[in-house]
Amino acid sequence: MPRSIKGTIQIEGQDITITNPDKPLWPEAGVTKAMYLQKLAELSPYLLKYCRNRLLTTIRYPHGIHGEFFYQKNAPEPLPPYVKTAVHEGINYIVMEDLPVLLWLGNLAALEFHPSLHYAGSKLPCEWMIDLDPSLPEEPRIMEAAHIVGQTLSSLGIQSVPKTSGATGVQIIVPIQSGITFEELRTLGHFVGMYVCQKHPDLFTLERLKKDRGNKIYFDYLQHYGGKTLAAPYTPRAREHASVSTPLLWDEVAADVRPKDFHLLNIGARLAEKGDLLSALPPQPLENVLKHLKNKK
Repeated sequence: MPRSIKGTIQIEGQDITITNPDKPLWPEAGVTKAMYLQKLAELSPYLLKYCRNRLLTTIRYPHGIHGEFFYQKNAPEPLPPYVKTAVHEGINYIVMEDLPVLLWLGNLAALEFHPSLHYAGSKLPCEWMIDLDPSLPEEPRIMEAAHIVGQTLSSLGIQSVPKTSGATGVQIIVPIQSGITFEELRTLGHFVGMYVCQKHPDLFTLERLKKDRGNKIYFDYLQHYGGKTLAAPYTPRAREHASVSTPLLWDEVAADVRPKDFHLLNIGARLAEKGDLLSALPPQPLENVLKHLKNKK
């Protein structure tokens, strides 16, 4: 990617207009729009992998993370000719396929990328995600909770990859075989959630209403529906530290790392060293557990 990004740049044969390159987007971290676009280019081989052929929701911060923001589901008009879209339930979503689209969105101050949990035109999930959502602004037990869920899955013969949300939570990701339904994942998630809540009642809750959770961590197994989204692996987040949603090693979870430890200023070096931890895990065998749960009904 060119060092000087002002005016119009050409990426993969497409002309992209860059406006206000010196605008601070993450002022505390010292990240301007020009720096952000360079970091997106660095992240693109990883971030794009988990956004391609999915319905994309972005969160835009035209004046940086401390300014007003809005969720963008419908693709803005006019669209450059290289931007693909897909209609789902009356909404014309962007489908982010390549680096020119990513940088075009970055120039629009799209600071977060939240893809659907299914491919465009499909009714089946791409993976299984358990979202651990703290009730406290700072939750020192979040990695303990993630470790417990990972161990529980492992006891069922299911390997997983934890990732920071980039905000305060952690998601546990399980690659799956094609053909498993959203309903089956919700059934499996409810089973695991009930188990960890019974074993650790002071730590976990299945209570959906935040006002009724106290200080417990919400085990969210209900996210699995068509059109629902979660923060993509490797998406930046609009937090002061310019944090990035980052897959982790289980050893790092045991060492109690913090979500803010992984950010735009160090994610490139981490990826150069560790690569994509998610891609290293093959689809997991969920059929036996699902069959057992169906037989219990």
